Amino acid sequence: MPEVLMLDEPLSFWGGVDPATGRIVDRRHPQCRERVTGRVLVMPSGRGSSSSSTVLAECVRAGTAPAAILLRHADEILALGALVAEELYGRTLPVAVLPDEDYGELRTGDEVDPGCLG
Repeated sequence: MPEVLMLDEPLSFWGGVDPATGRIVDRRHPQCRERVTGRVLVMPSGRGSSSSSTVLAECVRAGTAPAAILLRHADEILALGALVAEELYGRTLPVAVLPDEDYGELRTGDEVDPGCLG
C-alpha cells in the first residue's frame, strides 16, 4: 500500500510540482523537494491556478502522479485534472474529501489503500 505524504499547506501543481520528476519544486512550500509520485497526497486543498489540472493530468500521463489525493476541502481544479487524465489516458487517480476527524488522523508515512477511495 502507498504511504501518505501529509502537506502542511495547500499546493499548486502549476509551478509547484515538476511533472517530469513528481517532486515538489515550490521553494516556499514546507515540503519542497518531497516526491509525490506513488504516494497518497494529503493536503488542506489545492492552491492557485486552473492550470494545476493540466499539470496533474500530465503527471498521470508521465507516471509521476500521486496514488491518490485526499483533501480537507473540495478542490474542483484537482478533480478536473483527475477526470481529464482518466478520459485521455485511461488511468484513475482517486481524489476525495475527508471528514475532519479522518483528516486529522493521517500522518506522513502512514499506509492507505487508495482502492477503497475510488
